[in-house]
Amino acid sequence: MTLKNMKSLGLAAIGAFGLSGAASAEGSLSLYNWGEYINPAIIEKFAEEFDVDVTLDTYSTNEEMLARIQAGATGYDLVWPSVHMHDIMQKTGLLQKTMVNEMPGFENIDPGSIRSKEDPNAEWCLPYAWGAVGIFYNKEMIPELNSWQDFFDYAAANPGKVTMLDDLRETLGVGLIMNGASVNSTDKDEVAAAEEFILNAKPNIGAFRYDVLPLVTSGDMAASHYYVGAVLNVNQNPDLLGYVIPEEGATMYQENICMLKDAPNRENALKFLEFMMRPEISAENTIMLTNGSVNMAAIELLPDELKNHPAVNPPPEVRAKLQIFDDLGRDLRMYTRAWDRVKTQ
Repeated sequence: MTLKNMKSLGLAAIGAFGLSGAASAEGSLSLYNWGEYINPAIIEKFAEEFDVDVTLDTYSTNEEMLARIQAGATGYDLVWPSVHMHDIMQKTGLLQKTMVNEMPGFENIDPGSIRSKEDPNAEWCLPYAWGAVGIFYNKEMIPELNSWQDFFDYAAANPGKVTMLDDLRETLGVGLIMNGASVNSTDKDEVAAAEEFILNAKPNIGAFRYDVLPLVTSGDMAASHYYVGAVLNVNQNPDLLGYVIPEEGATMYQENICMLKDAPNRENALKFLEFMMRPEISAENTIMLTNGSVNMAAIELLPDELKNHPAVNPPPEVRAKLQIFDDLGRDLRMYTRAWDRVKTQ
């Protein structure tokens, strides 16, 4: 889950987008999203058009967001969980139905983006954006990089010059992919083998972290396991930077916009969902995020460098190798224990 350096931000309020020239607000709307995972101009446009005060707080991980909501954080209307977290939140009674699938504009949403197992008809949440999690690299340090094997071979020869994400599912997921297993495996031997793979690589990994864009750009790091939002940086400096979906395959993320059960501003939240389905709004948002769009009409409005980028809109044979996370239920504890060992050993 674009500028997905969004995950480099901790939980923090990053401001309120007030009204421009409006005498008074017709209510409020409170958003709780990943950092830098929405174009601020979009929020400003919504606030002005509907005369609504909009606030935005941010989180760094699905787990952080869930813990805060379960601990009793109130006042938020809309959240952006990844698909598997959408399923968890719906099953645990934290969300409410929106019937977004009956709103004007839903005809623009790609049916293939309706991925939630708990919400197969999109009666609860709106598909938002998707993208691959591959490798961002510095071409002066690594002229050509095509695979995870290239990444780990370089790390072995240049210890400390690559990073991986500080995320148990993403990083153990790479271990699973390298062993030919599903990133949703519940086989204890496969999870143990993924743990061993990452542990063996750990001495060569500079850090598990999110805030890597400036490090790779400066050459402090040669390559980083990172989100497709890094394509924005690549397009700004294509001679220096590259981004690749590895040949072995990769994980992918998708976030949905969901309304919390206790949302205090339901009507404004519904207006926002409908607003986000407008093709021109979705396209403007996607251009900033540089990830995959779920809005088919919006894709036609994107500039060619995004519409035709092989990592942003990969060809079918590449998309076939992308795996999205499922809710593992109690089996997630295997991953948590494995990740604890990776981080502490």
